[in-house]
Amino acid sequence: MPHHLHTATPLSTLDTTRIDDLRIGAVRPLITPALLQEWLPTPPPAQALVERSRVAISRVLHGQDDRLIVVVGPCSIHDHDQAMEYARRLKAQADALADDLLVVMRVYFEKPRTTVGWKGYINDPHLDGSFAINEGLELARQLLLDVLAVGLPVGTEFLDLLSPQFISDLVSWGAIGARTTESQSHRQLASGLSCPVGFKNGTDGGIKVASDAIQAAQAPHAFMGITKMGQAAIFETRGNTDCHVILRGGKSPNYSPADVDAACALLKAAGLREQVMVDVSHANSSKQHRKQIEVAASVGEQIAAGDARITGLMIESHLNEGRQDINPGQPLQRGVSLTDACIGWEQTVPVLQGLAQAVRARRAGRTTGPA
Repeated sequence: MPHHLHTATPLSTLDTTRIDDLRIGAVRPLITPALLQEWLPTPPPAQALVERSRVAISRVLHGQDDRLIVVVGPCSIHDHDQAMEYARRLKAQADALADDLLVVMRVYFEKPRTTVGWKGYINDPHLDGSFAINEGLELARQLLLDVLAVGLPVGTEFLDLLSPQFISDLVSWGAIGARTTESQSHRQLASGLSCPVGFKNGTDGGIKVASDAIQAAQAPHAFMGITKMGQAAIFETRGNTDCHVILRGGKSPNYSPADVDAACALLKAAGLREQVMVDVSHANSSKQHRKQIEVAASVGEQIAAGDARITGLMIESHLNEGRQDINPGQPLQRGVSLTDACIGWEQTVPVLQGLAQAVRARRAGRTTGPA
């Protein structure tokens, strides 16, 4: 008989609970991306819109289309019907201004919190701390399909590293936030995403972390993740050449001509395309939502004056302006943000029209100016 069969019976079972999962309160089952996609498949028109809009955004980033990318919508999504009402209104404007603006609806499901707070529609769709994440993933995917059915491409922030497997096939443009631009994992994620990706400058206003992120995301990477079937796997990426910087301010705003010059000089030194998208909210509006209007007007003046390095804008806009807190037992105001304060729809339309006018002025200046 082989020696190993004579091993003595252990006196006690090894108790790994003494060293493992000490701070885990519960482990619950998670739906697989493949199952969610089987329940909520992508119809051919939506697939065509995602493909078409990604190519269009890429063409702007590579200087082959002189329109302005405008990522506009609520700071965060918390209600399906209100999001759809916004989408229908935005679609009408997107069609009217399509010659000058490439409009992408901002559909943010995940919110990075400075300390703690509501983490978004996927994490806590019922807004009550029940963390019905499986339901949140289903609701998020359904909303993206419904927005695409209206005819609008969508943009979102990629914050969680696993959730892209559930929804990224429906996303035309992605953002990596100021807090995660420096994260190696998010740079690796961006290198494998199928859509263009914008990296925000650091919360201190530093552009170099975003420039470094673009260089990292352009390169191939290998990292661990889960497949659509929920299997742990090693992913090898090809790199993403459709990445760019988003100026969102820092200790002070950074959307002025001098700021754009400085950012582009740093990008040029790194061998990257000299181009920026400007987020008119966050630190660029000093967290005052109405100030987005004047920031957008100021950036519009730079565009109208001929600056082709500004390829896009981001605007936080909802049906109604301002923000509100979640208070148990109190009804929420309709169409008002739960996270950052937004401008209202009536304020948004003139901003979009002004940006379209700026693009027309830039185009006219090019055609009449010196060769």
